[in-house]
Amino acid sequence: MDWLNAYAPDARRDEPIGRLTWYKLGGSAQWFYQPRSHEQLAQVIRRAHREHIPVRVLGGGANVLVADTGVNGIVLRLDQPAFRDVFIDGEVVRAGAGADLMALSRRVSAMGLAGMEGLAGIPGSVGGATRMNAGGKYGSIADVVESIEVMTPLGDVESWTASQVGFRYRGSAVGANIVLSTSMRLHREDSKAVIARYRQYMEEKLESQPMAEHSAGCVFKNPPNAPAGRLIDEAGFKGLVCGRAMVSVRHANFIVAERGASAGEVLKLIDEVREGVRAFHGVELETEIDVWR
Repeated sequence: MDWLNAYAPDARRDEPIGRLTWYKLGGSAQWFYQPRSHEQLAQVIRRAHREHIPVRVLGGGANVLVADTGVNGIVLRLDQPAFRDVFIDGEVVRAGAGADLMALSRRVSAMGLAGMEGLAGIPGSVGGATRMNAGGKYGSIADVVESIEVMTPLGDVESWTASQVGFRYRGSAVGANIVLSTSMRLHREDSKAVIARYRQYMEEKLESQPMAEHSAGCVFKNPPNAPAGRLIDEAGFKGLVCGRAMVSVRHANFIVAERGASAGEVLKLIDEVREGVRAFHGVELETEIDVWR
């Protein structure tokens, strides 16, 4: 992959990327690239596709755990201005994949554009949130998405309707395609009412989740019949420690990491909790966080 040297300094070899995640731990990417335009992005992913080089996109890093050994291939970050623009036209908001989800939900709520206030306190980028259908108790991003723009592994740009995105619980049909932008249709309400709901939802998260600590949000998806956090708590794993990582005492579906923790310690806790919940409840928990190995 020495051809990536031509894109320096925006492309760098053996770049530490664990520090770019909310966990602040984990290893390096074989190559890390921050394209400045859609054209540059297309050039790189076309060649990567021809040479069968794996490509990953790191958004806000809020839902990612990078293994201590790092990852092979190319890690992209769409954090340059060409990928962060936000356009608001009436009740339609089009946001670049690199736009900050929390900042956007707060901004539109303050404007009296309702529909995204349920995403209050959910970190990450718009692109990452779209790919995984981020959400919580008060709704998910799929509730407001009208269409998205993606780049295929061949470097072609396509527009998909919401139905083509194939949203499901904490997932979508985006697959190997790269989200470039997301268009959302909101609706106007009294701005005081919308921002009041936003603040209420935000306060609930601050009270119930360890938002001030290093984590990647909820570790496991909620199974159909009970929240994962309750199952973990009932199985007796709240407060379980491995090295400098711990199952949060505030919310059992969070694993928090202190300075000096390793990704391996977090992964060990994930395995222990999954096995314990299986033994105690007979329920198989599925991870919600994206583990990069």
